[in-house]
Amino acid sequence: MQFLVDAKFDFVGSRKVALIFSAALILIGIASLIMKGGPNYGIDFLGGMSIEMKFDQAISVGEVRDAVTSAGYGNAEIKTFGADNEILIRLEQQETGTEVSDAIKAGITQSFPDNPYVVQLVEKVGPKIGSELRTAGFFSIMIALFFILIYIGWRFEFIFAAGAIVAVFHDIIITLGVFSVLNLEISLAIVAAFLTIVGYSLNDTIVVFDRVRENLKVLRRETYEGVVNASINQSLTRTIVTSLTTLVVVVILYFFGGEVIHNFAFALIVGVLIGTYSSIFVASPIIVEWQKRVEQKKGRPTTKRA
Repeated sequence: MQFLVDAKFDFVGSRKVALIFSAALILIGIASLIMKGGPNYGIDFLGGMSIEMKFDQAISVGEVRDAVTSAGYGNAEIKTFGADNEILIRLEQQETGTEVSDAIKAGITQSFPDNPYVVQLVEKVGPKIGSELRTAGFFSIMIALFFILIYIGWRFEFIFAAGAIVAVFHDIIITLGVFSVLNLEISLAIVAAFLTIVGYSLNDTIVVFDRVRENLKVLRRETYEGVVNASINQSLTRTIVTSLTTLVVVVILYFFGGEVIHNFAFALIVGVLIGTYSSIFVASPIIVEWQKRVEQKKGRPTTKRA
């Protein structure tokens, strides 16, 4: 399906405006991270406990929060998941584990004598394991980016690999900044979302780069900037259709998937939007600027290619 067959938008010509926009988003995110002392890590990375409960009758998060607060754990995070009678209680690492679980269950039993429950799962993560998971999560992203750099450099050229990696870093930093500004929790699920964003952004970027490579052989009288711009326009229909279909799915997950995957879906929404933007306004302009400087160093004119 092609609905933008003769599109001639000057995407590359708008790269300075895009640079200012991206720089502003990145600076806001970094400033937020610095002010808050880093990301808002969840129990997965800091250590703690989670308890899944299923009540016989529907129950609200507010009611459970009051019961847990009265038991002495007002800092607990409480969410619904699945049905409206299923509750997830999470709290940061305490000095004792089993006693905390027992105290919370006793407080809830006392507060809701007419609404019995079943404990479906109790999970504990120690602070040492949390630290190891945090390190592993970071290195998993770095290793993925390293192999991406090698793959794109081998399949295309190093200039393309550099553009793709900068775009991916751009997407992750902005998404992380959005989470920091909104004070959303970074968990293992969010790390998985970041890796998904890496794959999505990379896929979109490679489609554009592949078209650039083809057009460099066909549009030999066109400037390098003109070839890249034409390639983006030719890939525009595919980019829009892919982004919209992906966005529809993650938006549905966000609104109807439940609290447990709420942040995961939100990260994907941000990632899809930023990833689509970066493949057009970040990755492609980078290879244009890189090629422009290479030609200037060699003393070649940048208006027409031989």
